[in-house]
Amino acid sequence: MLDSWHRTPFFCRMILQGRPTHLFVLDYGLFHVHQNGRIIGIPGFVIRTDAGEVVLVDGGFPAKYAHDPEAASREDHLGAFGEVLHCGPENRPEAQLALIGLTPQDITHCILTHSHIDHIGALDQFLHAPMILSAAERALPKPLYWGTVQPMGWPERDYVELQDDTAIGPDFQVLHTPGHTPGQISLRVTLPQTGPVLIASDALSRPAELQSNFNGAMDPKRALQSAQRLAYAANDSAELMIYGHCPTQWTSLRKAPDGYQ
Repeated sequence: MLDSWHRTPFFCRMILQGRPTHLFVLDYGLFHVHQNGRIIGIPGFVIRTDAGEVVLVDGGFPAKYAHDPEAASREDHLGAFGEVLHCGPENRPEAQLALIGLTPQDITHCILTHSHIDHIGALDQFLHAPMILSAAERALPKPLYWGTVQPMGWPERDYVELQDDTAIGPDFQVLHTPGHTPGQISLRVTLPQTGPVLIASDALSRPAELQSNFNGAMDPKRALQSAQRLAYAANDSAELMIYGHCPTQWTSLRKAPDGYQ
């Protein structure tokens, strides 16, 4: 079992000045996975700090789905894997931001947990804001997108590439949890009332995944190690874990405009 970050040295790269004060879960739509019948939510996040910073984490599906849902199967060949059940204009980042009284220009930083198709919806948006991601993910020739479909390049923007577990601000850590993709990252923030929150992203999609073999991951062995690390750390310190795509948890999470403090 890997140690939790409580016993792991962190590199410090203070990109953010303030401490997290609010965490909002954004609703980017619903997806039906054919193989197991799960209906999963597509989450994003906004984290606000007491220095006025606004961090957008992930961007959901490509923008085109909001106006042309059939593009998922017609252009991106997602039909073999599942079906986009809902991804309307109201599920786009700008609409979700509006629910909490924010505009795109309010975003000061972006974080990309990894470059799969249900996370890259803001990759070419909010270009005024630096994007924080793993150096291993940015080193990929193109964003992974889906399967052999890789229509996007890396847009011209300011990338902040991290090599290791890094404290990017007070009470705000980026955790390297590779395996699902080469540069998969997870996040840990500590809120004034809620306390520590782990945003696992797809390093751990749901609790039952710990009993799987992670064969769908790009590196199954590392994926299992990363998932075990997150689960161990959360259990060790009673932290709130927000899983990547847990159907049961998705229905109970507070979603924008509600949030966690």
